Amino acid sequence: MAQLGEFVYQENGVERKLCYLEEGTGYPVLLLHGWGCSSETMLPVFNHLVPDFHVYNFDLPGFGISPEPPSAWDTTQYAALLADFIAAHCDKPPVLIGHSFGGRLSLRLAAQGIPHKMILTGCAGLKPHRGMDYYAKVYSYKAAKKLLSLPGLGARKQELIEKARSKSGSADYRQASENMRAVFVKAVNEDQTAALTSITAPTILFWGENDTAVPVSDGQLMADRMRDAALIVKKGGSHFAFLEFLPEFLAIADSFLQPEKQG
Repeated sequence: MAQLGEFVYQENGVERKLCYLEEGTGYPVLLLHGWGCSSETMLPVFNHLVPDFHVYNFDLPGFGISPEPPSAWDTTQYAALLADFIAAHCDKPPVLIGHSFGGRLSLRLAAQGIPHKMILTGCAGLKPHRGMDYYAKVYSYKAAKKLLSLPGLGARKQELIEKARSKSGSADYRQASENMRAVFVKAVNEDQTAALTSITAPTILFWGENDTAVPVSDGQLMADRMRDAALIVKKGGSHFAFLEFLPEFLAIADSFLQPEKQG
């Protein structure tokens, strides 16, 4: 059964907790959700992996039940917290599975040589293509309104869909705290293109053809610049292609992580 964990950290004497779900044994795998989401978005992946891996599913600071960071962090500070967690909890370089904002953090960690492998879906982190109002709208649950029938999800599917519909994107941004708005602005305006060539971790890039939050061209650039990356594009898929094509996404993860499962 999944256990709720808390990793305590401090900044300028202010104490906060990074909350996460933990279950399973074996090779460590970290799940990092997108902006406006939480560990709940990654539950179908979490539930699939726990029989074979030691899986951590995070509520990143400012999302889910994890309190906001003490100040307006940029992604280097989020990544530093995760690096501290990895040093404290993982006996091997972990596998990172990141969606959108979680992908941004994965790129930061990978540029430092921390992960063993990565699976990134709708991964953000390159030069922004549109204005702030647009990103405030699309980086939310609204992009997940069209979820396909997911195996084993049952009643949870409708619950996730209703939560998606309850978010209005730009309104979600307006209702955020001043601190998290500042975090959002910093994240959206960063560009990690120059760091891509330093990333050596084998990586699968899983993308929706119709991703309007992070276009396929970003995935292609990552695949071209990173040393060991393969891009998979799903026809008709959105920013949440990993949920819309969940069985295929999980099958790809199983194949990619087979050596770690056996080890």
